[in-house]
Amino acid sequence: MNPLCSRCNLVVYPTEKINCLDKYWHSRCFRCETCNMSLNMKNYKGFAKRPYCNAHYPRANFTCVADTPENIRLKQQSKMQSQVLYKEDFEKNRGKSFTVVTDTPELQRLKKSQDQISNIKYHEEFEKSKTPHLQEDVEKTRTYQQQHPGNPPSAAAYQPPAASQNYHYEPAPEPVRPAAAAPPPSAGKRYRAVYDYAAADEDEVSFVDGDVIVDVQQIDEGWMYGRVERTNQQGMLPANYVEAI
Repeated sequence: MNPLCSRCNLVVYPTEKINCLDKYWHSRCFRCETCNMSLNMKNYKGFAKRPYCNAHYPRANFTCVADTPENIRLKQQSKMQSQVLYKEDFEKNRGKSFTVVTDTPELQRLKKSQDQISNIKYHEEFEKSKTPHLQEDVEKTRTYQQQHPGNPPSAAAYQPPAASQNYHYEPAPEPVRPAAAAPPPSAGKRYRAVYDYAAADEDEVSFVDGDVIVDVQQIDEGWMYGRVERTNQQGMLPANYVEAI
């Protein structure tokens, strides 16, 4: 069954049928709604499922709103309401202040430097805690040699006495695993300052051109940790201010 034309409501036969804008049209009925100009599939423009020419195609225009006393009053009223809401939120959040710290590259560098310094201090304390035990072993060796001259100390000499029977024995706590070791210092390398540098932070060290930097530890591509031999001060320093000797 052939459909009807959307304009004249007559039967549209296949030889003169145009299917456009979800409707069927005679080729002679496919015209502009305003000027009745004949259209085709190349030059028509659809609006609200009706064909228009380019000159009479409906265009949306901005509407100018006059600044009347009523509009001014509404504008001021909405502004007052926004200020009231702002004050209410301010009173609710009073005493709940917080600061958002942006994770910038500078903060990441400082955090990494503090982790390195904390690891170094941890290992320094660990080595100091081991020293008394070494001294105690040396004293035991000397005492054994004095009591048994000519006999080398055996492993049995250092075995502690057997513990008395105790029914309320509590196992010793497991040792805490130490943190990750700090990067080892540059083996035998010494650096000489080629520029003057003034420390910008508390964890940095100042030096002048010609100073010798020792005990250097590479933190990253741009920063090192070392000690200025002239002032005996330790801290971070930029890697591009020194050169290897």
